[in-house]
Amino acid sequence: MINTNEILDTIHMIDQQHLDVRTITMGISLLDCAHPDPKAACQKIYDKITRKAERLVATGEAIEREFGIPIVNKRISVTPMALVAGASETDNYVPFAVAMDNAAKATGVNFIGGFSALVQKGATPADRKLISSIPEALAITDYVCSSVNVGSTRAGINMNAVGVMGRIIKECAERTADRGGFGCAKLVVFCNAVEDNPFMAGAFHGVGEPDCIINVGVSGPGVVHHALKEVKGMPFDVVAETIKKTAFRVTRMGQLVAQEASRRLGVPFGIVDLSLAPTPAIGDSVARILEEMGLETCGTHGTTAALALLNDAVKKGGVMASSHVGGLSGAFIPVSEDEGMIAAARSGTLHLDKLEAMTCVCSVGLDMIAVPGDTSASTLSAIIADEAAIGMVNSKTTAVRLIPAPGKVVGDTVEFGGLLGSAPVMPVHPEKSDAFIARGGRIPAPMQSLKN
Repeated sequence: MINTNEILDTIHMIDQQHLDVRTITMGISLLDCAHPDPKAACQKIYDKITRKAERLVATGEAIEREFGIPIVNKRISVTPMALVAGASETDNYVPFAVAMDNAAKATGVNFIGGFSALVQKGATPADRKLISSIPEALAITDYVCSSVNVGSTRAGINMNAVGVMGRIIKECAERTADRGGFGCAKLVVFCNAVEDNPFMAGAFHGVGEPDCIINVGVSGPGVVHHALKEVKGMPFDVVAETIKKTAFRVTRMGQLVAQEASRRLGVPFGIVDLSLAPTPAIGDSVARILEEMGLETCGTHGTTAALALLNDAVKKGGVMASSHVGGLSGAFIPVSEDEGMIAAARSGTLHLDKLEAMTCVCSVGLDMIAVPGDTSASTLSAIIADEAAIGMVNSKTTAVRLIPAPGKVVGDTVEFGGLLGSAPVMPVHPEKSDAFIARGGRIPAPMQSLKN
């Protein structure tokens, strides 16, 4: 039974502590849209997305009004487009991205993800065509997001793909130089990508998913930060228990929204992703949670341990609140999207190597990080390889979303606005990794892949 105090607490969390449902994401399978004629395939893609998601935005807005719960984004994820476009007789997959973009505009969603390829063990001709189309596709579309999975614990790391993605990121930045390299903000390189992630830019609808499904991503760094103020100076056992209880309440709200959206849209409910997703707003920062645990500045010694505790407690609390937890579920540390991370990076306390260490114990990886515009493609590839290795060996999802900001140097700032915020340009090591990346081939899967 929900009592009056719990209702009032939730209202306070929404009103004062930035509690929200970050996204309702509708996953749509496009496998039945494959066609030898690319124009026919694009039309089928547009028609199916607009038919399935026709009421998505209106339903989300109605739930917001009736329940008083902010739902920040309504999004769509689709089958990795390389799997769909591969049936078409064409070398240019940009029209498929345009079809996705037009469908997103017609339905009124904020983003559409799935201009993606899965190449962890090798690339098909379709995968190669899609990857080569990414820079142009992201430059000429407004809402399309792209991802490429280059490694997994089971398959190892496809270093040929890693080398290519460094060059693709550079080209994305160059093609959107007038917008600070914004194309790179819509591109994620994964290891161990999951099929039910509702968060952009890495969302796609996996082949093991139903024809259509609703996934919800909740948030609430501000709520956790506020709760920890009540246990200042107390042992970490108390800190963990406080975070668990808070994550439980946040996830229950997400479960409510997911089930209601599923019912109204007549689409199966998939998962609640209980990741703590920050924003540039004051009081909505993962970094400030870590500092509330006793760190002077995020990035100093102790940060990785604090983040490990946070991530674990969030998962434990969320799992008790919903039988269908999935996606990534933990704590995100996107530099440009977190007010505290931005401040720590500007102060020089938080740097790329420390962020890499932090990704060993949290969700995803090196996210929304701006680096100097003259950073070489091989250096970008080497950063991807490092992060993929962490994911592969630890059997977790890791990813890289880097922005080599055109014309920018260390100390400059790249402004993206909205939820993407602003990114201080961070230094990379000047020593080269060219010969390492040039080897190509595949880094073999680790021993823990042999689980059968």
